[in-house]
Amino acid sequence: QLQLVESGGGLVQPGGSLRLSCAASGFTLDYYAIGWFRQAPGKEREGVSCINNSGGSTNYADSVKGRFTISRDNAKNTVYLQMNSLKPEDTAVYYCAAGGVSVQAMCVLATTEYNYWGQGTQVTVSS
Repeated sequence: QLQLVESGGGLVQPGGSLRLSCAASGFTLDYYAIGWFRQAPGKEREGVSCINNSGGSTNYADSVKGRFTISRDNAKNTVYLQMNSLKPEDTAVYYCAAGGVSVQAMCVLATTEYNYWGQGTQVTVSS
């Protein structure tokens, strides 16, 4: 069974940091671009960051550039999202997803390009 599991969410004060993990089971991530998306209450799901299958290409939403860093360790079958300088507007449920062939080499932040999704992890930024 193909499964993605996110972890690392929680409550953090503004300016703090969290590292999210996305672990795969039932398949290897080597062939997949991985995207991180988030959805705040009452808002549509939006792309945050993505990384291609080799890790050589990344993409970030303007709202997180310079604060978030995506990386992958294919040996551990895991992708990470390091989030620094967190703001209250970063509060959301964060999802990771594995992309189809079309985004394997050059990922994009479009939900329609991703086929397998995790259940999400809550990130709350509040004082």
